[in-house]
Amino acid sequence: MARLGENRYGKSRVRLSRITRQGDRHEFNEWNVRVLLHGDFDTSFTDADNSSILPTDTMKNTVYSIARDSKAATIEEFAMELGDYLLARNAQMSKASLDIEEKAWVRLVCGGEAEATTFKLGGPERATVRAVREQNSAWAVTSGIDGLTILKTTKSEFTGYIKDRLTTLKPATDRIFGTCATVAWDYAEAKPDYAAARARIQDALLKVFADHHSMSVQHTLFDMGKAALDAAPEVARIKLTMPNLHHLLANLSPFGQNNPNHIFVPIDEPHGYIEATIER
Repeated sequence: MARLGENRYGKSRVRLSRITRQGDRHEFNEWNVRVLLHGDFDTSFTDADNSSILPTDTMKNTVYSIARDSKAATIEEFAMELGDYLLARNAQMSKASLDIEEKAWVRLVCGGEAEATTFKLGGPERATVRAVREQNSAWAVTSGIDGLTILKTTKSEFTGYIKDRLTTLKPATDRIFGTCATVAWDYAEAKPDYAAARARIQDALLKVFADHHSMSVQHTLFDMGKAALDAAPEVARIKLTMPNLHHLLANLSPFGQNNPNHIFVPIDEPHGYIEATIER
């Protein structure tokens, strides 16, 4: 006999752009929202009864309607505002989970002057948040960065590893270190200054990556996470996922040329995959 297990439903990839006008100066945000709901929806699966179902199209419309009057300055604040609205009006919902990504639009600087209404995409990385709340409970918020693409051309080694009959990798004392990192952190306190914490964490991560003399991705990952915790006391733990995007030395000997650590072939598949959580 079949029975229904855990289930949820919602609306994904609700794209939203927002202009906040402050006189002649504008702020611009581009968000991608996903809403997932848990609750008393069993009969919609088992009995073709939709009486407890809020249409996902209505969820999409709710995103835009709440955004119209929202004063939220961060994706964290907007996620909680949107979730609170849905939970307050739908007793059949037991839990709401909101995921938002934000593109890295930054103000354009021309001739040393910041443009009031013109922006450029700062990079491939996206600010992220996952906010989860059960009815009559507090929010659990995890902020992060996805696609943080960084590379250094020196101060990176990899030696002293296990060698067996299948090992072909040569030790490296001066190699390219590139990664496309995913970072997520949980807060130790309720409703901190999300924007300030994010800025301090990202600055700390990038500074350590640039300055660190790396003996492995693991070595650098830990020191980056430690620096982020030092920079943001309101954070309880931080998780970093750092694929090692290899750049392999090109073999120029068939052409009668040497290669003094100069020409490389970028390889993104397969790649090393290193992940850890750093806690207080």
